Amino acid sequence: MDGLGELRVRSVAQSDRLAAPLIAELATEYSARYGGTRAEMLADLETYPAEEFASPHGALLVLTIGDEPIAGGAFRQFDSGTAELKRIWTSNRYRRRGLGKIVVRELERVIAQRGYRKVYLTTGPRQPEAVALYLASGYTPLFDRNLTPDEIGVHPFEKVVEASNG
Repeated sequence: MDGLGELRVRSVAQSDRLAAPLIAELATEYSARYGGTRAEMLADLETYPAEEFASPHGALLVLTIGDEPIAGGAFRQFDSGTAELKRIWTSNRYRRRGLGKIVVRELERVIAQRGYRKVYLTTGPRQPEAVALYLASGYTPLFDRNLTPDEIGVHPFEKVVEASNG
């Protein structure tokens, strides 16, 4: 894809070195878009309960080229039939190449394998790229799209998935 080389999808723990760039760049981005210091955002992301993104109810996936993490994301259990997407990320160096869609698709595949029937997520009002990604990935907005992003606040989405045994 676009001369990237061979992509590999890896399931990792939140403490894995491959997850570190995802967490670090998200902290920088959230701080720039929403305020607060990078250190505060990083502490919040790093101290999030890791078991929420662990099997059997969750997962954290990282796309790599060789050993370089270039994109990733996670899900956790929202309720017994619903998974919640979290931390969808693409490295600044690799944006605008469709990697976010690959991450979402891979997360949905694992979600379906785990027997969930629906995916829920929220994104912030200052993340138009994320809104565009979820709309392009078939998610239904649970908000009035005629309002401005700041009027909406947190942007919730959902999508029905078919459970899979494979």
